[in-house]
Amino acid sequence: MKTLLLVDGSSYLYRAFHALPDLRTSTGEPTGAIRGFVSMLKLLRQQIPADYLACVFDAKGKTFRDDIYPQYKANRPPMPDDLARQLGPIRQAARALGWPVLEIEGIEADDVIGTLAREAASRGVRTIISTGDKDLAQLVDEHVTLVNTMSNEKLDVSGVVAKFGVEPEQIVDYLTLVGDAVDNVPGVDKVGPKTAAKWLQQYGSLDAIVAHADEIGGVVGENLRRALNWLPTAKALVTIKTDSDIAAHVPHFDTLQAQPPDKNKLRELFARWEFKSFLKELGEALSDDSPSNGQKRAAGDAVAREPGSDADPSTAPLVADADASDAEQGGANRLRPAAGERAKPPVHYETVLTDAQLDNWLAKINGAELTCIDTETTSLDPMAARLVGISLAVEPHRACYIPLAHRYAGAPAQLPFDATLAKLKPWLESAHRRKVGQHLKYDAHVFANHGIRLEGIAHDTLLQSYVLEPHRSHDMDSLAERHLGRTTMTYEQVCGKGANRIGFDEVSIERATEYAAEDAEVTLALHDALWPRIADDARLRYVYEAIEIPVSRVLFEMERTGVLVDRDKLLAQSRELAARMAELEARAHELAGHPFNLGSPKQIGELLFGKLGLPVVKKTASGAPSTDEEVLEKLALDYPLPKTLLEYRALAKLKSTYCDKLPASVDSRTGRVHTSYGQAVAVTGRLASSEPNLQNIPIRTPEGRRIREAFIAPPGSRIVSADYSQIELRIMAHLSGDEGLLAAFAAGEDIHRATAAEVFGVPLGEVTSEQRRYAKVINFGLIYGMSAFGLASNLGIDKDAARNYIDRYFTRYPGVARYMETTRALAKRQGYVETVFGRRLWLPEINSPNGPRRAAAERAAINAPMQGTAADLIKLAMIAVADWLRRERLASKLVMQVHDELVFEVPDAEVELVKAKVPELMSGVAELKVKLIAEVGVGANWDEAH
Repeated sequence: MKTLLLVDGSSYLYRAFHALPDLRTSTGEPTGAIRGFVSMLKLLRQQIPADYLACVFDAKGKTFRDDIYPQYKANRPPMPDDLARQLGPIRQAARALGWPVLEIEGIEADDVIGTLAREAASRGVRTIISTGDKDLAQLVDEHVTLVNTMSNEKLDVSGVVAKFGVEPEQIVDYLTLVGDAVDNVPGVDKVGPKTAAKWLQQYGSLDAIVAHADEIGGVVGENLRRALNWLPTAKALVTIKTDSDIAAHVPHFDTLQAQPPDKNKLRELFARWEFKSFLKELGEALSDDSPSNGQKRAAGDAVAREPGSDADPSTAPLVADADASDAEQGGANRLRPAAGERAKPPVHYETVLTDAQLDNWLAKINGAELTCIDTETTSLDPMAARLVGISLAVEPHRACYIPLAHRYAGAPAQLPFDATLAKLKPWLESAHRRKVGQHLKYDAHVFANHGIRLEGIAHDTLLQSYVLEPHRSHDMDSLAERHLGRTTMTYEQVCGKGANRIGFDEVSIERATEYAAEDAEVTLALHDALWPRIADDARLRYVYEAIEIPVSRVLFEMERTGVLVDRDKLLAQSRELAARMAELEARAHELAGHPFNLGSPKQIGELLFGKLGLPVVKKTASGAPSTDEEVLEKLALDYPLPKTLLEYRALAKLKSTYCDKLPASVDSRTGRVHTSYGQAVAVTGRLASSEPNLQNIPIRTPEGRRIREAFIAPPGSRIVSADYSQIELRIMAHLSGDEGLLAAFAAGEDIHRATAAEVFGVPLGEVTSEQRRYAKVINFGLIYGMSAFGLASNLGIDKDAARNYIDRYFTRYPGVARYMETTRALAKRQGYVETVFGRRLWLPEINSPNGPRRAAAERAAINAPMQGTAADLIKLAMIAVADWLRRERLASKLVMQVHDELVFEVPDAEVELVKAKVPELMSGVAELKVKLIAEVGVGANWDEAH
């Protein structure tokens, strides 16, 4: 069998840097990381004969994970200058040693590796990945093995089980629970590797754990329940993509064929870096090329190169396009790539600097059937962003940019800001002038900041992509690459990165035109590519036109309104927590016998295991005793200091995450918190909340409920909360058509009690609380694909008894069994499942040759239609309620959406009307085979109303 050998370059950079002393040339240039990296690559070629090779690095800039979670990798310190200076030489050395080097903008190294490994498996090629990154263990199967040359560790399937206590296909769920401190991905508080492994051994999957969250006791159980809303985001962050679009960089798999080292280049490099020992052994060590290195890569094969190299396409010289001459009044030269850069169509981009030009464009957009609009601004914060310029496009390959607030020295005269907006305002506010854009909810906020209400939003390419391919990235650059075959200019190319980044208002108008006009022109082209695919499918068109487009306007209004927060109450709670933390700190110092830093793992480790001699539960990767939450929990059973440390940490997290952060999130102009609702994040259609996240506020602890108490109504108003009752079980009854479930819901019975009566064969009135608890576990467990083993573990019974309960359940509810069987078969046949309303939920692993992965996809196939339908229903409810409030001209406002719950701010005079009407509207958004039920609560604050 042929072999693909992949090096996780990003993983090894730091390890190579720290593995050797501070080596330098005679002129003081650092070389330790170069030497370490070269040694590793040479050793790998000697130890692992391979037919294909690649050394993969992370590129600078954002990826889809940053869009999902802006704090992703936020706690990483900047790369040491000495290491940064060695990156280019490391890549040069790798190529000279015969390794193709991949560094793909917008795609993390792990995702490139995952995609290559998947492609290799499809070709019958085994993959060996050299890495020190535990995240890559999720790729291990019969085709993929991990090796770590620095620890001589090898991880095949059995090795993963031995190291982590879970199967490779459970690693994603394992990482979701544990979190990743390196990438700043929170897990479940106090859940360490052993707890995560224990849960996964017991329940089988994260979905099953979630289904039984109510039954997991202790602090970790409470923490799990608090984290339920976060877990889908965490899972998306830690899941390695195996279908990334890397065709532009690896056009053919043979591009990765192993090549012999370039001795002449190596001699030059080794002499340059004064590697005398490498120079001495060069002739002997590199003369005997392995058989796998015998084929020469064809000239011109594309591999990614480091930015700034002579062959780097992203920095290829640019030449002026003849279609945009300097002589044109206000015209900006559109630059086109020289040979070697991805081809772009001839385009004409115009800079609007005169009234005549503006009038000409006003005539165009007023006469156009559809206009693409985009804004350039001062901030990503939608509530704070101010306009810098506007770009427009009405036809292919032509666009304009209207600069309004560029403030750099020497900037040409621009049209007057207020007068220009006044001219554009009638068109912007016209509902009859149809508009398209990329994420127009943001642009609507920008215009609202200037007193303009953006109307006529007919299309949004972000939402078109989300409806068509919810499992893929939706940023404009990715969409252009995927659907148009075009490489677009990035924001970093225009404004720079890091400390050298400038504001868009400091960008030259010529350069700004090139970037901004391209945004509008490409977005219009994307609409032309995406919209026909939606329009031709009636069900997808319904999801897009009846759900996603209208709910975007509702979300805009909710974000704009914000929710009132009692800052003083939160700050008072913060002070109380601080006082309790001070008491715990004093207690810890007393138990230790001296002061120490409770936030320092090093000091805690020295104290617990050095001075106090407590037993070492486990060690970190570096060999030091671990002081993580799981270790402290075990030690707390027998020792008072670890227990005190745990109490301190829990209060510290609550204080910093909520009591301190929420008051800081209050907008000084409105006195309210304005979250952003991510509409194109979760593959199931559920909304995500960020900056701050209002969907993850704890509710099961007194401290958490006190935080909800701080979400208040203004004087003369009340908070009204309405949420769907047992929505996913009702959807299961509808989808399965099972007569028993339908009858139970129709009779208004307690569904868990009704299930217990069926499974245990007893009259409804004789069901015990224990039997009802069993039935609840079964009801929710089967939705999430729980096995007999998982049910047995959860209920504390033997596997045969659990299997008997499941068999009796399916005997009593045969429609559920038929639904599951039919849905699995349908998913295998078409690669996706659908919600009741036609939203497609893609399942890339449904036909995987890997049994466990395929089984996981089959479980998702059963559950996803229920989660997705619930998401569709709450969106339809938001649209219906918002339309009613607007139609009736009520002062009540929808201020939050949290899972299956809508939260309103309602004047006292409208409370009874809203209490009566909202449940009716929510129940009436769809006619399912079971009645939808919405329950309502009222209070002075969110906790009282919920």
